[in-house]
Amino acid sequence: MNIRKSPTNVLAAGITLASIAAIALWQFYLFATYKNPQGLVDVQGGTHHLWWAIGAGVIACLAGVFVFSVFVRYDADNEMHITS
Repeated sequence: MNIRKSPTNVLAAGITLASIAAIALWQFYLFATYKNPQGLVDVQGGTHHLWWAIGAGVIACLAGVFVFSVFVRYDADNEMHITS
């Protein structure tokens, strides 16, 4: 796996993670402000927005861990050990 730690890759990963997190926040906002047909806030409705928010949040966390681990491990492969 040859992933370079270039500014473009870091920026693309940051923008992607931020956009997934923004989608999760927007879906949670839609859940929290869900209104029934009479225009009143309905805490029982809009659960599909909550599930979308949970799903996007989980995806953002997993992608963040993956991106972080890939960028941290990149330099470890280029080390020359004294014993070799």
